[in-house]
Amino acid sequence: MTQPSPLLQVEALACERDERLLFSELGFSACAGDIWQVAGPNGAGKTTLLRILAGLHGFHDGRVRWQVPGAQRRDAHDQILFLGHLPGLREELTAEENLRWLCALHQQPVSDIPAALAAAGLAGYADAPVAAMSAGQKRRVALARLWLPGKAVWILDEPFTAIDVQGVAQIEARLREHAAGGGLVLYTSHHRLADDIRQIHLGGGAR
Repeated sequence: MTQPSPLLQVEALACERDERLLFSELGFSACAGDIWQVAGPNGAGKTTLLRILAGLHGFHDGRVRWQVPGAQRRDAHDQILFLGHLPGLREELTAEENLRWLCALHQQPVSDIPAALAAAGLAGYADAPVAAMSAGQKRRVALARLWLPGKAVWILDEPFTAIDVQGVAQIEARLREHAAGGGLVLYTSHHRLADDIRQIHLGGGAR
């Protein structure tokens, strides 16, 4: 069987922070349909690696090469949905207003925002002010972007933080659905989806 061409190739990647080497000689290839977990102890550079892959952080040595179908090389990062470990919401806006603002900011198409919020477990919250929401609800507002169209690659930093068991199951199902449709998911978490998930263990390489 012909192996699919990788969407992402990482070769001999090295990164330092505050004159401390976080990782070096890191290499792996990720294809459409893959889900990769970045694992490792606190301070190992998990968030830094995700930010490097998303084009938001520099690195000391090596190469990161994206080959996303339909995107020019300089525009490959436009096909990435990056969600950081903080929700990144504006407290003075409602849930729907926040999603419209985030989609405009990150060039993500806007479709049915109330339906996306409902899929994320926030049915009826479109007009709710974010300032009055719990930490888990704010996280769900940010994660509702996973139910909006437009991005082939998802890079997610601790997506399960402040989410209850039912919510974790909803997000797991959505990540698998995206991968099954030809998308690529890379995420950090202490939560392992299943044994079939590929893993990058900082300090131990790719598995």
